[in-house]
Amino acid sequence: MQFLILILLFGCDDSNDEIDIGDSLSNQEIENLQFLKEEEKLARDVYLYSFDLYNQNIFKNISNSEQSHMNSVTVILNKYNIQDLSFEERGKFSNNLLQELYDSLTELSEKSLEDALVAGATVEDLDINDLNTFILNTDHQDVEDMLQLLNCGSRNHLRGFTNNLENLGVYYIPQYISLEEYEAILNGSHEQCNN
Repeated sequence: MQFLILILLFGCDDSNDEIDIGDSLSNQEIENLQFLKEEEKLARDVYLYSFDLYNQNIFKNISNSEQSHMNSVTVILNKYNIQDLSFEERGKFSNNLLQELYDSLTELSEKSLEDALVAGATVEDLDINDLNTFILNTDHQDVEDMLQLLNCGSRNHLRGFTNNLENLGVYYIPQYISLEEYEAILNGSHEQCNN
């Protein structure tokens, strides 16, 4: 009887499930998710900066989508008890590389509307490249689903920025993804990503 009570007491204890979930992600997955939260914030903050400069709806609309992307990453961070390293303050980042990138992209955006659109295309180009890598580096379906959702949105955003650039007679050349992947994205239709 005592043995049965012990099984009932300890065998059904699921109070540590939240902690166990966090331990199930690799260090690489955790680093990727922490980086991604700030990378999505970078996109949002750069676009808000450009909207303040030029009052063009594309920047406002896509910045709203980037906020949704940030929220999606936050859900996963919370689920797995991962520390969120991002700052609330606009234009501030804990990751030094992202801080430098933000500073250079906003400086570029100040030059002209065309340059601000190039900055936008650059952010989405980088984001797609990183998301492709992060997808390969996870074996958790919920994480992969979220990453695929964000990648879908980023492809739409890249189409939006490049279409606006083409209307100005400018052709963006990808810096991070391959030319083949870039052209396949541009030749594709707007996707329904639910974000």
